[in-house]
Amino acid sequence: MQNLINDLTDTLKNDERLVIDGKLVKNKIVELALAMDEGLIKQLLSSESIKKHFFKNIGDVLVFDKVAFQSFVSNKQFLPDSYTAFKNKIGLTANKEYLTESKEVVLAWPYKDCVLEGGQTKEDQKRKEIFWNETLAPDEIDRLLEPKVLTNFKKYDKNGEHKVDSISLDDNLIIKGNNLLALHSLKKTYEGKVKLIYIDPPYNTGSDSFGYNDSFNHSTWLTFIKNRLLIAKELLKDDGSIWINIDDNESHYLKVLCDEILGKDNFVTTIVWQKFHSVKSNAEFNISKSHDNILVYVKNPSLVSFNKLPMSEDALKVYKNPDNDPRGRWRTAPLTVSLLGGARGASYAKTGVSNGLYKIIAPNGKSHEPSSGRCWFSKSKIESLKNDNRIWWGKDGNAIPMEKIFLNEKGGTKTVSTFWNHNDFGSNKKANDEMKKLFSDKKDGELNFSTPKPEKLISSIIEIASNKGDLVLDFFAGSGTTAAVSLKLHRKFIACEQMNYVDKVTINRLIKVINGENGGISKYVEWIGGGSFTYFEIAQINAQIIEEIESSKTAKALINIWDKIKKSAYLSYKINPESIDQNIHEFEALPIEEQKQFLIEVLDKNQLYVNYSDIDDEDHQISDKDKILNKQFYGEA
Repeated sequence: MQNLINDLTDTLKNDERLVIDGKLVKNKIVELALAMDEGLIKQLLSSESIKKHFFKNIGDVLVFDKVAFQSFVSNKQFLPDSYTAFKNKIGLTANKEYLTESKEVVLAWPYKDCVLEGGQTKEDQKRKEIFWNETLAPDEIDRLLEPKVLTNFKKYDKNGEHKVDSISLDDNLIIKGNNLLALHSLKKTYEGKVKLIYIDPPYNTGSDSFGYNDSFNHSTWLTFIKNRLLIAKELLKDDGSIWINIDDNESHYLKVLCDEILGKDNFVTTIVWQKFHSVKSNAEFNISKSHDNILVYVKNPSLVSFNKLPMSEDALKVYKNPDNDPRGRWRTAPLTVSLLGGARGASYAKTGVSNGLYKIIAPNGKSHEPSSGRCWFSKSKIESLKNDNRIWWGKDGNAIPMEKIFLNEKGGTKTVSTFWNHNDFGSNKKANDEMKKLFSDKKDGELNFSTPKPEKLISSIIEIASNKGDLVLDFFAGSGTTAAVSLKLHRKFIACEQMNYVDKVTINRLIKVINGENGGISKYVEWIGGGSFTYFEIAQINAQIIEEIESSKTAKALINIWDKIKKSAYLSYKINPESIDQNIHEFEALPIEEQKQFLIEVLDKNQLYVNYSDIDDEDHQISDKDKILNKQFYGEA
C-alpha cells in the first residue's frame, strides 16, 4: 500500500489545484475525482500502478472506480499531515476521518430516492400511495410528471363568471389538482419567471392534514416536500426567493433539506413569527410554543435585493404636524448627544464639550441647558436647524428644543428584524376572526380553516420580496390568503390547491376580494376591488374514479364502479378483468373497505391524469375549446 501511496503522491504533486504550501490537499483530490475531472483522470492514467488499481476494463471500455479511489485517498495513511484536517474544512468526523470528503453533510431518509405523487383531496383522507423509485422506475416517473391536460376553464372578475376565450402570462391563475403535477405542468411556460414563492405546507404534526403512509410518516413528508422543492426551484427567477412557513415539528429537518436542494449559501435567515398573541399553556413541559418559523432562501444572492417595509400604522401615528409645516408630518428627536461621544457626539460636538454646554434661549424667552451627561449639537448645527425651521419649541414656544424629523425624508419605510410580533404582523386568532367575518353568510358554507395565516404576515413577505407586477406562486394555496393579498398589492399570482374545498373557500374568497371586501389589509392599502383570475383543473382519468370509490357507501355501488372501470378506466397490466368477473362472488364476499382497496389497486396509478401528449386521444373526450386553451397555455398556439 505504501508504494501506491508514494506513486499517487508523486503523480499529483505538480497539480497546483491540489497543493497548499507545498502539500497535497486530500479533500480537493476527492472532490475532483468524484466530479470526473478530465485533468485529474489523465494524471491518474499516466501511472501504471494507479491505473491497475483504480481502473477496470469493462468490455472495450476503461472505467474509473471512483468509489475505490475515494476510499483509498480518505484512508488516514494517505497524507496524514494534510491540511485537510487543520485548515481546509470543517465537518463531522469519525476516527479522525470526515464523514464525507466531497460535499456537505445531507439529510438521508427512507424513500429519499423516490417520487411521491401525494394526491390527497380530502383532509381526513389517509392515502397509501406508491413511491416511484428514481432508478427503478424512471419511465413511470417521466410519465407521471409530464405536463397535463387542463380543463374546466373559468374566468372571474367584477362582472361574475365567464367562459375563457384565451389565456396568457398576464392572467392570475387558480389551479385545482395535485400540486406536484401542477408545478411540472407550469414548468414549460413559467420556468424562471416566478419572483416569489411563499408556501405554508402541512406541518406533519400528527393532527394536521398530512395523512400519507402512516408507518413511514416522517420519511413520507420529507419525500413529499423534496419532490416539490426541486421543481419549485426551477420556476424561480434568478433574483427570486422562496419563503417556507413551518413549525418546530419539521423545521430543523426542513432546513437541512433546503440547504441541499436550494443551496446552503443561498440561505438568508429564519424569521420567527409570533403566531399566538397570548401565552398557550403546555401541561407537559410548561413551555408555550407560540411561534412559527419562516425559512428564507434566494435563487442567487448576488442578484437579490429585498425591499424595506412600509412603517406600521402605530409607527406612522408618531408623525404629526402641529405647526402645519408645508413639508408634511414629522416626529421629534433630541438635540443633545452623550458627553461620552458616539456617532452623533463625534459628528456634532467636534468643537469640544464646552462648546456644547452653552445655553439655548427659546423664542418666548425661556433658557435651556443640556441635561446631565449630555451636550447640545454644535452651535453651527443648531443655527442651521433654526434657519430651516427644524426645531420644535413646543406649543407655547418655551419647551426643551427638539429636532424635527420629517416622514417624507424617512421614506415611510423600515428595516425589519427576524422577530415578527403579533401586533405588527398579525396572529392566527386575528386571521381566524377575519375569515369567520368574511364567510359569515350561511350560503358560503362551512369554513374549513381554524388557523389561516393573517393577511398582514403575507403582505409583509410580498412587499419585502417583490414589486408591483411581479409573479407570486403559492402551491399550498389553502384558503387563498397569498392570492388575495397579491391582488390587493397589485402582483400577479398562481395558486395551486388539490383539496376539494377549493370551490367553496379559495375561489369564493377571491371573488369577494375582486368585489372589494374590506377585511385583512384592505383598509391599509385602500383596496376597493378589481382584478380577475382564471380557474382551471388538471384533467382526471382514474383519479376521478378513485374519488368515487372512496366515497361509495354500498357494495352495489362498487360493483357499478367496477363495470365502469372495465369500460373507461386504465387497468394495471397485472389485471385480467375476465378472471375477476368469473370470481365476482369472492369480491362480493369481502368487507366494503377491502372491496374499495381492491378496486383502487387494479387501477394504473400512472393514469390518474391525462397527459398533454395524449390530448388528441378521442378516449379522453377533450373539447376543441379546451385543446385551443391548452395549446395557448403551453405556448404552442
